[in-house]
Amino acid sequence: MYTIEQIIDKCRQGDRKAAEALYKLYAARMFAICIRFSKDRAEAEDSLQDGFIKIFDSIGQFAGKGSFEGWMKRIFINICLEKYRKEQPVQLVEELPEFEDADIDANVCIPADVLQRFVEELPERYRLVFNLYVVEDMQHKDIAVALGITEGTSKSNLARARDILKKKVKEYLDNE
Repeated sequence: MYTIEQIIDKCRQGDRKAAEALYKLYAARMFAICIRFSKDRAEAEDSLQDGFIKIFDSIGQFAGKGSFEGWMKRIFINICLEKYRKEQPVQLVEELPEFEDADIDANVCIPADVLQRFVEELPERYRLVFNLYVVEDMQHKDIAVALGITEGTSKSNLARARDILKKKVKEYLDNE
């Protein structure tokens, strides 16, 4: 078995078996990223394919500084965000009623799949901002540039996403 460095070197030389090995190593993790930043599974599958094409086309640009997986991850996120920016759908989001902070016990455990479903149900822009800020640890100024919005809009979208999620969590707990 080859090390990741050997696989990268062989990919730079155009070795198809190394490309297949790289794909097998990272496809599941990169698909999880694509799902997080795509509107549906079909778009995520397209982004996965586009991402690996970009990886193989530009693998020579990876300087070996930092994590290869981190480099790949950035490419996949950018591909998904590029699709979003191209479509730039006009999203009419109904105004949400003011949501008062609920007394939610911090010790209550909600299954991860339920929380993931709640995030997936967010309006697209709120979901993107939430994932970039919370999961990818990006700053609002960087999110604004990535999505073509203002920093204030990024902050507002995050606040609304959090409000929606709080409401969903409260409803879930009330029904349990």
